[in-house]
Amino acid sequence: MVAKNPLLDDLAGLMTGAMGVARTAGEEVKTMGQSRIREAIADMDLATREEVEVLKAIAVQALERVEALEARLEKLEE
Repeated sequence: MVAKNPLLDDLAGLMTGAMGVARTAGEEVKTMGQSRIREAIADMDLATREEVEVLKAIAVQALERVEALEARLEKLEE
């Protein structure tokens, strides 16, 4: 039969509680850090992915138009 040591039981309980508190604190720090990063990004007034894609499409169309006009001009100059 194994004798129970109340001191070790108490110590194990304290360690378990401390690990839970540390885990919770870590999650709170992570959440707070993510929140601050989101706020910083929002303050930077960056373009969204959708806005960049729209501008990219406009640039491609403009480039195609310029190339078509250059080819037309080349034919007219001949």
